[in-house]
Amino acid sequence: MVMTNNTHTTQAAQTTAAATPQAPRLNFAKAAPKAFKALIGFDAAARDGLDPALVELIQIRASLLNGCAYCLHMHTSDARKAGEDEARLHMIGVWREARNFFTAKEQAALALTESVTLVSQGGVPDDVYGEAAQHFDESELARVLALIFTINTWNRIALSTAKVAGEDERVAH
Repeated sequence: MVMTNNTHTTQAAQTTAAATPQAPRLNFAKAAPKAFKALIGFDAAARDGLDPALVELIQIRASLLNGCAYCLHMHTSDARKAGEDEARLHMIGVWREARNFFTAKEQAALALTESVTLVSQGGVPDDVYGEAAQHFDESELARVLALIFTINTWNRIALSTAKVAGEDERVAH
């Protein structure tokens, strides 16, 4: 059968590729330990002094946008362990329609997360940046941005190296 619709052809190719076992991909931490350690340091510096609940919201939203199941599982688990409300976790993906679940500061951070994560789709609009700047002082805003940068990097590492959702490499086996 010849498929004429490119969407169907692409979906068929993706289904076939997903069903075909791939050779194991590299372990980034072992293959590039200096880069990995530097990223851990950058991540720790970014989150320093930020509300842990806000940190998880940002990481979850970016992971949803990037389609990173590994990081999404990790950060929703971390949020639950930290006492995050289950209803809020369910609403992160639709936060604009569920604003009553999030503070104005959290909404500003989520909007900034979306703009930075999807930067190729229109940059970071002045109104989004301005709203975040109203809720965070300059140092906090810089750390929020750094956190968004790091989670996007972690997402790309996990996706590129085919990390498996549910496996948390931070936990010693």
